Amino acid sequence: MVQRFSILALASLLAACSTPTVKTDFDPAAKFASYRTYTWIGKPTGGDPLNQQRIVDGIDAKLRSKGWTLATDGDVRVGANVTTQERRDYTTYYSGAGYGMGWGGFGPGMATTSSYTYEVGTLVVDMFDAKTKRAIWRGNATGTLPDNSDKMPALLQTSLDKMFADFPPGSAPAK
Repeated sequence: MVQRFSILALASLLAACSTPTVKTDFDPAAKFASYRTYTWIGKPTGGDPLNQQRIVDGIDAKLRSKGWTLATDGDVRVGANVTTQERRDYTTYYSGAGYGMGWGGFGPGMATTSSYTYEVGTLVVDMFDAKTKRAIWRGNATGTLPDNSDKMPALLQTSLDKMFADFPPGSAPAK
């Protein structure tokens, strides 16, 4: 019974980890209503070239949906960067009643600890005002990368949807 609960808890934890954590920040003095064009100053490098292109295409699509146009000398400079980090976690499963009063039983108990390694990816998107060179917006998405590369486009799309949900700042309807 306890082992089943432990497995269910682990599965829930892993499912929660696959949902990206997204944070955004912006300069309140930036005049987002005046920006209409953008230029790439840095596209993601390293890793899978297909995912690099998906990131650029996804950001382009989000900015186009907000009325922005890609231009040679845009109002805003956009840069994106991707990092990955390998992490290790440990899970302990308990079976049997164990000794003492802590779990209320007598007799031998057993604990098994297993470790697993997973990869965490972070996508950072920065925007700068082309005239003033000041940072005006930053989006950051972090999540557990799927073992199956077929799931990567969906994770990326979810990350970009969350990241650009309230972009440009002040455009979201009042809640």
